[in-house]
Amino acid sequence: MPSVDLTPRAVSKVKEILAQQTPQPMGLRVSVVGGGCSGFSYQMNFENETNGIDKVYEFDGLKVFIDQASLLYLKGTKIDYVESLEGAGFKFENPNVKSTCGCGSSFTV
Repeated sequence: MPSVDLTPRAVSKVKEILAQQTPQPMGLRVSVVGGGCSGFSYQMNFENETNGIDKVYEFDGLKVFIDQASLLYLKGTKIDYVESLEGAGFKFENPNVKSTCGCGSSFTV
């Protein structure tokens, strides 16, 4: 079982965005970076190559790269894609998070 799980809806949305890129990237990088009002925030970028020490997961043909440091913070995280009246975007359900900030885009562990 991967440390991180992407829902079928999230995978489908990432693949849809990926298909619009030229040249098409190799996969998606998910990472945790310092910053934001609570100390850490999530980052998602398209990646053309793995750095060799990444953990690589595959979801329905989509490659997802996560570096070792980010993996510590992302263990057990579920990533979903939600569309609501407030807008659309990727939602992280992370069991390691102790508190989030008011804007909802950064967190404390």
